[in-house]
Amino acid sequence: MAKEKRFSNDISIKNRKASFEYEWLEQFEAGIVLKGTEIKSIREGKISLSGAYCYLHNDELFVKGMNITPYTESSFQNHDPIRERKMLLKKSELKKLKAKTEEKGLTIIPTKLFVNKRGYAKVGIALARGKKLFDKRDSIKKKDQDRELQKLKI
Repeated sequence: MAKEKRFSNDISIKNRKASFEYEWLEQFEAGIVLKGTEIKSIREGKISLSGAYCYLHNDELFVKGMNITPYTESSFQNHDPIRERKMLLKKSELKKLKAKTEEKGLTIIPTKLFVNKRGYAKVGIALARGKKLFDKRDSIKKKDQDRELQKLKI
């Protein structure tokens, strides 16, 4: 008998606004602590990363502003959609992030959320610096040029 595929790996939610608003310096992959029906909502793709950010508190990393819509099939015991969620990283990575965020103008942002092969929800985070207005204009110009090149290739 063929082995059933238990988890689908096509769940990948990106924070498109983050690449426009910030310049990514370093990227990390972190686990996330979920409660109740949150993983079911993630598998349905009902999540929003826009406006989310990460912060350090007592040598632990938390994400705030990530909206996971309540699961429709659940009972009255549903989760809070915008609660703060703990991120799981190695101590060495946490120390590195803490040292870097103490520098002026650096922040930690979630860039994508996905489900890995084993069925665990993972969050891609980036150490980032905010872009100035002229940097954003350069990003728009570069995207337009890339789009034009793609049209010419087809």
